[in-house]
Amino acid sequence: MWFKNIKAYRLTQPLSLDDDALQTALNEFAFRPCGTQETATMGFASPFHSAGQHSLLFHQTQLRYWITLKKQERLLPSSVVNAELAEKVEQIESETGSPVGKKAQSDLKQQIITRLLPQAFTKNTYINGFISIPDNLVVVDASADGKAEAFLAMVRKALGSLPVVPLVRSSLQSELTHWLTEQPPEKIALLEEAEFKSTDDTGSIIRCKNQPLDSEEIQHHLDAGKLVQKVAFEFDETLEAVIQEDGTIKRVKFTDRIKEETQDIPKDQVAARLDAEFALMSAEICGVVGYLSDALGLDRDL
Repeated sequence: MWFKNIKAYRLTQPLSLDDDALQTALNEFAFRPCGTQETATMGFASPFHSAGQHSLLFHQTQLRYWITLKKQERLLPSSVVNAELAEKVEQIESETGSPVGKKAQSDLKQQIITRLLPQAFTKNTYINGFISIPDNLVVVDASADGKAEAFLAMVRKALGSLPVVPLVRSSLQSELTHWLTEQPPEKIALLEEAEFKSTDDTGSIIRCKNQPLDSEEIQHHLDAGKLVQKVAFEFDETLEAVIQEDGTIKRVKFTDRIKEETQDIPKDQVAARLDAEFALMSAEICGVVGYLSDALGLDRDL
């Protein structure tokens, strides 16, 4: 259980969670499969579903609450619908000698979708996140705002309230650029990947990979006024990732030094391994988020 992305939010008011009340609240919006005429459904599922456990809709360790949102979609490609529609329209026009109007075609298309939808395959996706009471944080494993907002909206709906603001509320271009022109914070080591964007009307973008960021070529781009949009880094020898100017942290990869701490748990003890991985991972994520928050002055406006 290792997050690959970090979208972090700060709780603006203290939050207390009671285990029984939380289970009841989440159960009100528990996942259910798509009906025959539904294109998608979404609800809470057990974080331990891969271990065959489905009853408890959260997992808690050290007051960090792991919650999983499950979405099921019916896959009905538009190309299949449109091909059948074209065939049906051609048949009708051949039989009647008159063109099929837009309204009639729309009705025919809906009839085709209604007939094919129950036969469509389903696709399941999961969005994981956790609420850390001691750190006043909500963290979602999502690379895009849409997925993170869907998670937050469902948790807010279940709890009745979830007072959060994004940890980063303004661009970090200047701060990330400072990491290259001066030096990064003490526990941050820059890796050989970055993206730069021009501040003039051209909006030109330069991407580099496997390129030392202290090289003369990179310095030339910085001297030309380009600002850092994203940069790869290592934090305290525990994880590697790419941080973007909007604060999203992507491609999170925990180092072997961290992952080795759970290697002594037998692979067939899936639940025990998930518990240990979540405890370890959530603590490390809260650590890096807290460090970046202090280093970048992200709590100044709170």
